[in-house]
Amino acid sequence: MKTNLITREGYNKLKTELDYLWREERPEVTKKVTWAASLGDRSENADYQYNKKRLREIDRRVRYLRKRLEQVKVVDYAPQQEGHVFFGAWVEIENDAGDIKQFRIVGPDEIYGDAKGYISIDSPMARALLKKQVDDEFVVRTPEGDKEWFVNQIRYPDAP
Repeated sequence: MKTNLITREGYNKLKTELDYLWREERPEVTKKVTWAASLGDRSENADYQYNKKRLREIDRRVRYLRKRLEQVKVVDYAPQQEGHVFFGAWVEIENDAGDIKQFRIVGPDEIYGDAKGYISIDSPMARALLKKQVDDEFVVRTPEGDKEWFVNQIRYPDAP
């Protein structure tokens, strides 16, 4: 089951996508379908078939986004989070070999597309990191076995 948490930026991004699909792309594609349908024989009309398919994809995504935006809970930065790893934090970790990773812990809806360096709150890494502080040691269970990491840095994008 997916966690229903989302950052403010993630929520705004989904809302922007919904608005774009519904107010701009869908009306444009609908015009193309209407135009292509007016040409007559639809069985061999590639414009009609392609745009009809695109319309179904848009409608499916719009339905998903509307439902999802109602379900999610926006989590904003709170000063009490400072110094600990919680939802929305950017974290830098390091292992004994000197490998360094940096990422932000976000909701499952935010890790796709151009979300560089984001990991889901539902991931084993994020779960292991929750409530940790700088210099804390923690273990992540992976298919290859347990991996040990140290917290180097924690920061929140909205912190003053």
